[in-house]
Amino acid sequence: MDLVAACQAFVAVSGRGSFTDGAAAVGIPQSVASRRIAALEARFGARLLNRTSRSATLTAVGQALLPTARRLVDVATALEDEAERAKTRPLRIAVPTICASLSLARLVADAKTHQLELDVTQAGPAERAELARTREVRVAVIATPPDRATWRVPLGVADTSGPPAKPLHLAALRPTRANRAATPRRVWVQPEDDVPHVRDRLTRSRDALGLHPSQVVVANTLVTAIAATLDGRDLLLCSPAQATDLGLAWRPIGEHPLTRGYDLLADDRADAERVRAAASTTLARCLGATGDDR
Repeated sequence: MDLVAACQAFVAVSGRGSFTDGAAAVGIPQSVASRRIAALEARFGARLLNRTSRSATLTAVGQALLPTARRLVDVATALEDEAERAKTRPLRIAVPTICASLSLARLVADAKTHQLELDVTQAGPAERAELARTREVRVAVIATPPDRATWRVPLGVADTSGPPAKPLHLAALRPTRANRAATPRRVWVQPEDDVPHVRDRLTRSRDALGLHPSQVVVANTLVTAIAATLDGRDLLLCSPAQATDLGLAWRPIGEHPLTRGYDLLADDRADAERVRAAASTTLARCLGATGDDR
């Protein structure tokens, strides 16, 4: 027996004093209303309504149980309403600041075609993870080592030198006696790549190749890193897609390939799976990933 449905019929019929009117109020045939109330009476082992050909009146037991039955119906209705609101409530997601506005707009639009409303918040790597941990967002795109990532983004260096050239070997940036007086070329690391699996590998390569410590610089902001690159000599560590958006020439690093890795962090695994199902490909494009398969 569906206890909630039976109580709905009981409340409706008792409130209208008629099986016909009560059944119509909840949108069921009179015979169904009668069967549901009879099942309720069988469960409780007592008559709830006195029936005549034209009316239905409460018995003493029915009168005692009616307030609780009404509360059960109200709670069930409230639960159904909340479930509907939950399905349409925007899912707040934290994404990298490197994602372009147009790409994010496409992400939101694509998710909407799969009945998923997204509310996008942009933040740096550490802040995105913290937002997920504190549940200020339901899902966060977090930086993770490439071998554990869902999305991978190749990294290289970009500058204003013109069309893309061969891979750049960091050893070529090492100061020589001939250019010792000149300021050495620097590689600017944007905040999105200020994570151990990118930053530490790059600094280890810098030290192994004999570059000056100042030749790998972690910028405070993306704007600072781009501005330094636009001066002409310095290089920006970035993805091919980001270089294209900035009008820069991109090339891979010759010694050791670097890769950004991304995955989803959510307190409720179902939220992460909804994002994957609705917008995995579009999210990969936002990140500049070459593919979205693990």
